[in-house]
Amino acid sequence: MEITKEEIKHVAALSRLEFKDEELDQFTSQMDKIIEMAEQLGEVDTEGVPETTQVVDRDTVYREDKPEHWQDRKEMLKNVPETTDGFIKVPVIIDKDDND
Repeated sequence: MEITKEEIKHVAALSRLEFKDEELDQFTSQMDKIIEMAEQLGEVDTEGVPETTQVVDRDTVYREDKPEHWQDRKEMLKNVPETTDGFIKVPVIIDKDDND
């Protein structure tokens, strides 16, 4: 499967990204190589090979999930850049314009 420049442009548009023509050529070549490597992996005979779910043997240490009240509001908000009425003030990310 060969990746085309048009496919890269399409994915970039969906991602709302803009690239120069030289960058599109480079990305097309790189993506084509990535797809080619993935296709090569698909050709490997894995019959009888057990699935690998974790590469490193690790034991997850669980602790009891219980609430801890170790700080008061004033202590927790001391490093916050801006607060309003005891809450963290964050920038607006949703346009509330009703004219859409």
